[in-house]
Amino acid sequence: MRAEEVLSLFPEKSRDRWREVAKQAKRLQEIRIRAGMPLGVLIENREYFLDMQGNVVERPGAAARPAPEELEEILGHLCRYSVYAFADEIRQGFLTVQGGHRVGLAGQVILDGEGRIKNMKYIRYLNIRIAHQIRGAADALMPFLFEEGRVASTLLISPPGGGKTTMLRDLIRQVSDGTVYGPGVNVSVVDERSEIAGSYLGVSQNDVGIRTDVLDGCPKVEGMMRLIRSMAPGVLAVDEVGSLADAQALQMAGGCGCKLLATIHGGSFEEVRQKSYMRYVMEQRLFERYVMLDRRQGACRIVGIYDREGKSCTKQ
Repeated sequence: MRAEEVLSLFPEKSRDRWREVAKQAKRLQEIRIRAGMPLGVLIENREYFLDMQGNVVERPGAAARPAPEELEEILGHLCRYSVYAFADEIRQGFLTVQGGHRVGLAGQVILDGEGRIKNMKYIRYLNIRIAHQIRGAADALMPFLFEEGRVASTLLISPPGGGKTTMLRDLIRQVSDGTVYGPGVNVSVVDERSEIAGSYLGVSQNDVGIRTDVLDGCPKVEGMMRLIRSMAPGVLAVDEVGSLADAQALQMAGGCGCKLLATIHGGSFEEVRQKSYMRYVMEQRLFERYVMLDRRQGACRIVGIYDREGKSCTKQ
Protein backbone atom coordinates (compact mmCIF):
# COMPACT_ATOMS: atom_id res chain seq x y z
CA MET A 1 0.00 0.00 0.00
CA ARG A 2 1.54 3.30 -1.15
CA ALA A 3 0.78 6.94 -0.39
CA GLU A 4 -0.06 7.58 -4.04
CA GLU A 5 -2.82 4.96 -3.88
CA VAL A 6 -4.49 6.76 -0.98
CA LEU A 7 -4.25 10.12 -2.76
CA SER A 8 -5.84 8.63 -5.88
CA LEU A 9 -9.06 8.14 -3.92
CA PHE A 10 -9.65 11.91 -3.93
CA PRO A 11 -10.15 14.56 -6.62
CA GLU A 12 -6.83 16.06 -7.67
CA LYS A 13 -7.73 19.57 -6.53
CA SER A 14 -8.26 18.39 -2.92
CA ARG A 15 -5.31 16.01 -2.55
CA ASP A 16 -3.17 18.42 -0.56
CA ARG A 17 -5.50 17.93 2.40
CA TRP A 18 -4.86 14.18 2.35
CA ARG A 19 -1.06 14.10 1.96
CA GLU A 20 -0.30 13.70 5.67
CA VAL A 21 -2.81 10.86 5.97
CA ALA A 22 -1.42 9.25 2.83
CA LYS A 23 2.00 9.06 4.51
CA GLN A 24 0.35 6.64 6.98
CA ALA A 25 -0.83 4.39 4.14
CA LYS A 26 0.60 1.17 5.56
CA ARG A 27 -1.10 1.75 8.93
CA LEU A 28 -4.28 3.45 7.70
CA GLN A 29 -7.50 1.47 8.11
CA GLU A 30 -10.45 3.82 7.57
CA ILE A 31 -11.31 7.34 6.48
CA ARG A 32 -14.67 8.60 7.78
CA ILE A 33 -16.19 11.55 5.92
CA ARG A 34 -19.52 12.92 7.21
CA ALA A 35 -21.11 16.14 5.98
CA GLY A 36 -20.76 18.83 8.63
CA MET A 37 -18.97 16.49 11.03
CA PRO A 38 -15.25 16.15 11.94
CA LEU A 39 -13.11 14.35 9.36
CA GLY A 40 -11.98 11.12 11.01
CA VAL A 41 -9.32 8.50 10.29
CA LEU A 42 -8.53 5.18 11.91
CA ILE A 43 -4.83 4.36 12.16
CA GLU A 44 -3.84 1.08 13.80
CA ASN A 45 -7.20 0.90 15.59
CA ARG A 46 -6.85 4.40 17.02
CA GLU A 47 -9.13 7.28 16.01
CA TYR A 48 -7.67 10.60 14.83
CA PHE A 49 -9.02 13.65 12.99
CA LEU A 50 -7.90 15.98 10.18
CA ASP A 51 -7.81 19.75 10.47
CA MET A 52 -8.30 22.22 7.62
CA GLN A 53 -4.60 22.01 6.66
CA GLY A 54 -4.65 18.21 6.58
CA ASN A 55 -2.76 17.76 9.84
CA VAL A 56 -3.59 14.65 11.87
CA VAL A 57 -4.94 15.79 15.25
CA GLU A 58 -6.43 14.07 18.28
CA ARG A 59 -9.25 16.49 19.16
CA PRO A 60 -12.47 16.44 17.09
CA GLY A 61 -12.96 20.12 17.90
CA ALA A 62 -9.89 20.98 15.81
CA ALA A 63 -11.04 18.94 12.81
CA ALA A 64 -12.28 20.13 9.43
CA ARG A 65 -15.99 19.65 8.72
CA PRO A 66 -16.62 18.94 5.04
CA ALA A 67 -19.62 20.44 3.24
CA PRO A 68 -22.09 18.19 1.40
CA GLU A 69 -20.63 19.39 -1.89
CA GLU A 70 -17.23 17.95 -0.95
CA LEU A 71 -18.74 14.51 -0.45
CA GLU A 72 -20.46 14.77 -3.82
CA GLU A 73 -17.13 15.62 -5.45
CA ILE A 74 -15.40 12.68 -3.80
CA LEU A 75 -18.21 10.28 -4.73
CA GLY A 76 -18.18 11.53 -8.31
CA HIS A 77 -14.42 10.97 -8.49
CA LEU A 78 -14.74 7.44 -7.06
CA CYS A 79 -17.42 6.69 -9.66
CA ARG A 80 -15.20 8.05 -12.45
CA TYR A 81 -17.75 10.88 -12.87
CA SER A 82 -20.48 8.47 -13.94
CA VAL A 83 -22.52 7.86 -10.80
CA TYR A 84 -25.26 6.31 -12.95
CA ALA A 85 -22.89 3.52 -14.02
CA PHE A 86 -22.46 2.57 -10.35
CA ALA A 87 -26.18 2.67 -9.51
CA ASP A 88 -26.32 -1.04 -8.60
CA GLU A 89 -23.43 -0.72 -6.16
CA ILE A 90 -24.81 2.48 -4.65
CA ARG A 91 -28.17 0.79 -4.10
CA GLN A 92 -26.38 -1.89 -2.06
CA GLY A 93 -24.66 0.78 0.03
CA PHE A 94 -21.04 0.34 -0.97
CA LEU A 95 -18.54 0.68 -3.81
CA THR A 96 -15.37 -1.27 -4.46
CA VAL A 97 -12.80 0.96 -6.12
CA GLN A 98 -9.45 0.41 -7.81
CA GLY A 99 -7.03 -1.16 -5.37
CA GLY A 100 -9.77 -3.20 -3.72
CA HIS A 101 -10.71 -0.45 -1.27
CA ARG A 102 -14.33 -0.50 -0.11
CA VAL A 103 -16.41 2.64 0.30
CA GLY A 104 -19.50 2.44 2.50
CA LEU A 105 -22.31 4.88 1.67
CA ALA A 106 -25.22 6.27 3.67
CA GLY A 107 -27.80 8.90 2.94
CA GLN A 108 -31.47 8.99 1.91
CA VAL A 109 -32.81 5.86 0.23
CA ILE A 110 -35.43 5.83 -2.51
CA LEU A 111 -37.93 2.98 -2.38
CA ASP A 112 -39.84 1.40 -5.25
CA GLY A 113 -43.55 0.60 -5.17
CA GLU A 114 -42.92 -2.65 -3.28
CA GLY A 115 -40.85 -1.06 -0.54
CA ARG A 116 -37.48 -2.25 -1.85
CA ILE A 117 -34.47 0.03 -2.12
CA LYS A 118 -34.38 1.47 -5.61
CA ASN A 119 -31.57 4.00 -5.25
CA MET A 120 -29.89 6.39 -2.83
CA LYS A 121 -29.60 10.17 -2.90
CA TYR A 122 -28.17 12.89 -0.68
CA ILE A 123 -25.21 10.66 0.18
CA ARG A 124 -23.72 12.46 3.16
CA TYR A 125 -21.68 9.73 4.84
CA LEU A 126 -18.66 7.89 3.42
CA ASN A 127 -16.54 5.23 5.08
CA ILE A 128 -13.44 4.42 3.02
CA ARG A 129 -12.00 1.13 4.24
CA ILE A 130 -8.41 0.75 3.09
CA ALA A 131 -7.58 -2.71 1.75
CA HIS A 132 -4.40 -4.32 3.04
CA GLN A 133 -3.43 -7.69 1.67
CA ILE A 134 -1.07 -9.54 4.01
CA ARG A 135 0.64 -12.34 2.13
CA GLY A 136 1.62 -15.05 4.56
CA ALA A 137 -1.14 -14.20 7.05
CA ALA A 138 -2.23 -17.86 7.01
CA ASP A 139 1.27 -19.39 7.22
CA ALA A 140 0.93 -20.51 10.85
CA LEU A 141 -2.41 -22.13 10.07
CA MET A 142 -1.39 -24.20 7.05
CA PRO A 143 0.11 -27.21 8.88
CA PHE A 144 -3.22 -27.81 10.62
CA LEU A 145 -5.40 -27.54 7.52
CA PHE A 146 -4.26 -30.45 5.42
CA GLU A 147 -4.88 -34.17 5.80
CA GLU A 148 -2.89 -36.45 3.49
CA GLY A 149 -2.28 -33.57 1.10
CA ARG A 150 -5.94 -32.45 0.94
CA VAL A 151 -7.32 -29.28 2.46
CA ALA A 152 -9.72 -29.72 5.39
CA SER A 153 -12.99 -27.76 5.41
CA THR A 154 -12.33 -24.85 7.76
CA LEU A 155 -14.38 -22.18 9.53
CA LEU A 156 -12.56 -19.05 10.73
CA ILE A 157 -14.07 -17.34 13.78
CA SER A 158 -13.32 -13.86 15.13
CA PRO A 159 -14.99 -10.75 16.53
CA PRO A 160 -15.39 -7.81 14.11
CA GLY A 161 -11.95 -6.52 13.15
CA GLY A 162 -10.29 -9.74 14.30
CA GLY A 163 -8.73 -10.45 10.92
CA LYS A 164 -10.86 -13.32 9.64
CA THR A 165 -11.29 -11.89 6.12
CA THR A 166 -7.57 -11.15 5.87
CA MET A 167 -6.83 -14.71 7.00
CA LEU A 168 -9.43 -16.16 4.61
CA ARG A 169 -7.99 -14.22 1.65
CA ASP A 170 -4.49 -15.58 2.26
CA LEU A 171 -5.82 -19.07 2.93
CA ILE A 172 -7.59 -19.00 -0.45
CA ARG A 173 -4.41 -17.81 -2.14
CA GLN A 174 -2.26 -20.55 -0.67
CA VAL A 175 -4.77 -23.33 -1.30
CA SER A 176 -5.17 -22.13 -4.89
CA ASP A 177 -1.45 -21.80 -5.62
CA GLY A 178 -0.44 -24.92 -3.70
CA THR A 179 1.93 -25.27 -0.75
CA VAL A 180 4.36 -27.81 0.66
CA TYR A 181 1.34 -29.35 2.43
CA GLY A 182 -0.69 -30.02 -0.71
CA PRO A 183 -1.01 -29.26 -4.44
CA GLY A 184 -2.98 -26.29 -5.74
CA VAL A 185 -6.70 -26.82 -6.40
CA ASN A 186 -9.48 -24.91 -8.13
CA VAL A 187 -11.12 -22.50 -5.66
CA SER A 188 -14.41 -20.69 -6.23
CA VAL A 189 -15.16 -17.58 -4.15
CA VAL A 190 -18.58 -16.06 -3.55
CA ASP A 191 -17.53 -12.49 -2.77
CA GLU A 192 -20.91 -11.07 -1.77
CA ARG A 193 -19.57 -7.73 -0.50
CA SER A 194 -16.39 -7.54 -2.58
CA GLU A 195 -14.21 -7.81 0.52
CA ILE A 196 -12.21 -10.94 -0.32
CA ALA A 197 -10.96 -10.39 -3.85
CA GLY A 198 -11.79 -6.67 -3.94
CA SER A 199 -12.84 -6.86 -7.60
CA TYR A 200 -12.87 -3.65 -9.63
CA LEU A 201 -14.51 -3.77 -13.07
CA GLY A 202 -14.57 -7.54 -12.68
CA VAL A 203 -10.85 -7.93 -12.00
CA SER A 204 -9.60 -9.05 -8.58
CA GLN A 205 -7.44 -6.37 -6.96
CA ASN A 206 -6.13 -8.81 -4.37
CA ASP A 207 -4.04 -11.89 -5.07
CA VAL A 208 -6.36 -14.83 -4.42
CA GLY A 209 -4.34 -17.41 -6.33
CA ILE A 210 -3.83 -18.69 -9.85
CA ARG A 211 -6.62 -21.29 -9.71
CA THR A 212 -9.32 -19.07 -8.19
CA ASP A 213 -12.61 -17.96 -9.77
CA VAL A 214 -14.58 -15.09 -8.20
CA LEU A 215 -18.32 -14.41 -8.32
CA ASP A 216 -18.50 -10.79 -7.18
CA GLY A 217 -21.49 -9.06 -5.59
CA CYS A 218 -23.70 -12.16 -5.58
CA PRO A 219 -25.71 -13.33 -2.53
CA LYS A 220 -24.01 -16.27 -0.87
CA VAL A 221 -26.72 -18.91 -1.21
CA GLU A 222 -27.37 -18.30 -4.91
CA GLY A 223 -23.67 -17.79 -5.57
CA MET A 224 -22.62 -21.10 -4.06
CA MET A 225 -25.08 -23.02 -6.22
CA ARG A 226 -24.07 -21.12 -9.36
CA LEU A 227 -20.37 -21.80 -8.85
CA ILE A 228 -20.86 -25.48 -8.14
CA ARG A 229 -22.79 -25.86 -11.39
CA SER A 230 -20.56 -23.69 -13.55
CA MET A 231 -16.98 -23.80 -12.23
CA ALA A 232 -16.58 -27.30 -10.72
CA PRO A 233 -14.53 -26.11 -7.72
CA GLY A 234 -12.53 -28.36 -5.47
CA VAL A 235 -12.86 -25.74 -2.71
CA LEU A 236 -15.67 -23.24 -2.16
CA ALA A 237 -15.01 -20.09 -0.10
CA VAL A 238 -17.44 -17.57 1.41
CA ASP A 239 -17.25 -14.78 3.99
CA GLU A 240 -19.52 -14.27 7.01
CA VAL A 241 -21.87 -17.22 7.33
CA GLY A 242 -24.87 -15.76 9.13
CA SER A 243 -28.04 -17.81 8.66
CA LEU A 244 -29.51 -21.29 8.42
CA ALA A 245 -29.91 -20.77 4.67
CA ASP A 246 -26.15 -20.12 4.40
CA ALA A 247 -25.45 -23.27 6.39
CA GLN A 248 -27.79 -25.38 4.26
CA ALA A 249 -26.14 -24.11 1.06
CA LEU A 250 -22.76 -25.04 2.51
CA GLN A 251 -24.11 -28.50 3.27
CA MET A 252 -25.23 -28.90 -0.35
CA ALA A 253 -21.80 -27.77 -1.56
CA GLY A 254 -20.11 -30.24 0.74
CA GLY A 255 -22.43 -32.96 -0.54
CA CYS A 256 -21.18 -32.22 -4.06
CA GLY A 257 -17.63 -33.02 -2.98
CA CYS A 258 -16.39 -29.47 -2.33
CA LYS A 259 -14.18 -28.61 0.59
CA LEU A 260 -15.32 -25.45 2.38
CA LEU A 261 -13.56 -22.31 3.61
CA ALA A 262 -15.72 -19.80 5.48
CA THR A 263 -15.82 -17.20 8.25
CA ILE A 264 -18.25 -16.24 11.01
CA HIS A 265 -18.49 -13.47 13.61
CA GLY A 266 -17.93 -14.61 17.18
CA GLY A 267 -16.09 -13.62 20.33
CA SER A 268 -15.32 -17.21 21.32
CA PHE A 269 -15.83 -20.75 20.10
CA GLU A 270 -18.41 -21.33 22.81
CA GLU A 271 -20.36 -18.23 21.75
CA VAL A 272 -20.47 -19.43 18.15
CA ARG A 273 -21.65 -22.89 19.19
CA GLN A 274 -24.74 -21.34 20.78
CA LYS A 275 -26.01 -19.90 17.48
CA SER A 276 -28.95 -21.97 16.23
CA TYR A 277 -27.63 -22.36 12.69
CA MET A 278 -24.18 -23.28 14.03
CA ARG A 279 -25.71 -26.15 15.96
CA TYR A 280 -26.97 -27.34 12.58
CA VAL A 281 -23.49 -26.88 11.07
CA MET A 282 -21.89 -28.97 13.81
CA GLU A 283 -24.58 -31.64 13.72
CA GLN A 284 -23.99 -32.01 9.97
CA ARG A 285 -20.21 -32.08 10.55
CA LEU A 286 -19.63 -29.59 7.74
CA PHE A 287 -16.24 -28.42 8.97
CA GLU A 288 -13.18 -30.38 9.97
CA ARG A 289 -11.41 -27.39 11.53
CA TYR A 290 -12.63 -24.42 13.55
CA VAL A 291 -10.07 -21.64 13.97
CA MET A 292 -10.51 -18.92 16.60
CA LEU A 293 -8.81 -15.60 15.76
CA ASP A 294 -8.24 -12.33 17.57
CA ARG A 295 -6.40 -9.11 16.81
CA ARG A 296 -3.85 -7.79 19.28
CA GLN A 297 -1.68 -4.71 18.64
CA GLY A 298 -2.82 -4.62 15.00
CA ALA A 299 -1.83 -8.23 14.22
CA CYS A 300 -4.15 -11.17 13.56
CA ARG A 301 -3.49 -13.94 16.08
CA ILE A 302 -4.60 -17.59 16.20
CA VAL A 303 -5.93 -18.36 19.69
CA GLY A 304 -7.38 -21.83 19.13
CA ILE A 305 -7.81 -24.61 16.55
CA TYR A 306 -10.51 -27.24 17.04
CA ASP A 307 -11.51 -30.40 15.19
CA ARG A 308 -15.02 -31.27 13.97
CA GLU A 309 -15.91 -32.54 17.44
CA GLY A 310 -14.91 -29.22 18.98
CA LYS A 311 -11.78 -30.64 20.60
CA SER A 312 -8.54 -28.67 20.63
CA CYS A 313 -6.09 -29.70 17.90
CA THR A 314 -2.35 -30.11 18.11
CA LYS A 315 0.06 -30.31 15.19
CA GLN A 316 0.19 -33.79 13.73
